[in-house]
Amino acid sequence: DWSPNANPIVFWDIYGKLGHPVRATISEMGPHLLGRLLELNDTQQGVLEVVFKAADDEGLLLLDLKDLRAMLSFASDNAKAISQHYGLISGASIAAIQRGLLTLQESGADHFFGEPALDLADFMRQDMSGRGIISVLAADQLILKPKLYSTFLLWMLSELFENLPEAGDLDKPKLVFFFDEAHLLFDDAPPALIQRIEQVVRLIRSKGVGVYFCSQNPDDIPQTILGQMGNRMQHALRAFTPRDQKAVRAAAETFPPNPKVNVTEAITQLAVGEALVTTLQDGGIPLPVQRCMIASPGCRIGTVTDEERATIRSRSPMGAKYDTMADRESAFEKLAARAEETAAATPAEAQEAKRGKAPAAEAGGGGLLDKARDMLFGTGRRQGMIEALAKSAARNAGGQISRSIMRGVLGGIFKGR
Repeated sequence: DWSPNANPIVFWDIYGKLGHPVRATISEMGPHLLGRLLELNDTQQGVLEVVFKAADDEGLLLLDLKDLRAMLSFASDNAKAISQHYGLISGASIAAIQRGLLTLQESGADHFFGEPALDLADFMRQDMSGRGIISVLAADQLILKPKLYSTFLLWMLSELFENLPEAGDLDKPKLVFFFDEAHLLFDDAPPALIQRIEQVVRLIRSKGVGVYFCSQNPDDIPQTILGQMGNRMQHALRAFTPRDQKAVRAAAETFPPNPKVNVTEAITQLAVGEALVTTLQDGGIPLPVQRCMIASPGCRIGTVTDEERATIRSRSPMGAKYDTMADRESAFEKLAARAEETAAATPAEAQEAKRGKAPAAEAGGGGLLDKARDMLFGTGRRQGMIEALAKSAARNAGGQISRSIMRGVLGGIFKGR
């Protein structure tokens, strides 16, 4: 009964070129995840948490990278006052955080942090007929920026884990993730990301979310995560080298045994459309591995053209919500306004000092007479010779009077004795 059919789809792209932009705010990321992503030590992590807490108490929104940079500069300038309220912060720790943010910014994080932030409920939409909408994230450029890719995945998995309610063991999950070319996800991934993925894979099923990792070889996936994969589908592996033969044996050992199937031989003999499959039965019992035929997908298999992508994007209701970036008043704007108010409230003397002293000829009088008068009587910023002599005489007279009084007092005491 196979027949071709189309599927409802939405294209996403962190850079906003091949789909609707995907964004999150600095506040949603939080100091804990951000610190792990930047690989901060305990001291630097504590300083970052103090900065976030100070921003909350001051009513300063942290939406994008420039907000966080402005808040770090504010904390550095007011380190003494902030340390008294929240704990000691040091300039060295703030500098280390700023260096980490610079590295993150160079990887393209400016495209990710901002508003409007993605509502993960938009990943779980259905069309008018009740079919789930497929969301495709363009990753051709994203995989070249592993730091940015890790940032996105850390945020998304954490948001799902924290916000989705417990759903139990559903017949059909509410949301399913497919990570194609999974080895690119784990190559050079920070430990924080691998730890978070392992945590999500362990616990996210109870929230109605499924996760699939697609890769050529099971060895591409860390063992701690591979051990949580209950459903497995293995297509053909060709053993042309000793390393390939070792990979075949390793893949065969990951399947539950079936006396009727020689897994090691079957993996190398599978044809197009065949796979070795094992799934979890009722009660979580793994089904013995079976050699199965895979039904062909009803959709077209091939690359979408630029015209088709543009047409699908123009018809998507997500465009009005996410395509235009917003930049409302936040920490950067408020701190800049405070700096302007402080500069406007400086004393008149400081303003005059900044502007520079007016020429003597414009102030009235002029020439050598004004210079001589300034030398004798002084100016507003420098004392003259007469004032200096008067102060010196006063100090000498005061010293003589003090010595005379002390001699009189001491003389009276000793005479009494």
